[in-house]
Amino acid sequence: MSSEEIYTEEAIFFFDSYAFFEILKANKNYNKYKVVQIVTTKLNLFELYFGVLREKGEKEAKETLDFYYPYIIEFDSSIIEEAAKLKDKLNKRNVSMTDCIGYCTAISLGIKFLTGDKEFENLDNVEFVK
Repeated sequence: MSSEEIYTEEAIFFFDSYAFFEILKANKNYNKYKVVQIVTTKLNLFELYFGVLREKGEKEAKETLDFYYPYIIEFDSSIIEEAAKLKDKLNKRNVSMTDCIGYCTAISLGIKFLTGDKEFENLDNVEFVK
């Protein structure tokens, strides 16, 4: 995909925690993702809440959590299995459990995993944005 591509509200992406933080920081490279449909997990929202809590306080963390909570989806045992295998396979890359679960969830849904995490830069099915 071209970095100049413009997305519409029909586009769907799995948002890694990295993507949420970049949008909150107003990173212009993430502007085109403000209109897409978001999919994420409770684990990613935990990381987001924790980060906002530390940086901006409880009130803003709660508002952020409430705003993004409707976009969560559940994952089943097959995702747990695939994510554990992925983490084992990528053990030298120091990827988190949350990232592995998110990546495998995105693959299972047939959507791109949106992140700027360098550990995922060259993997298939990743929309890598710094």
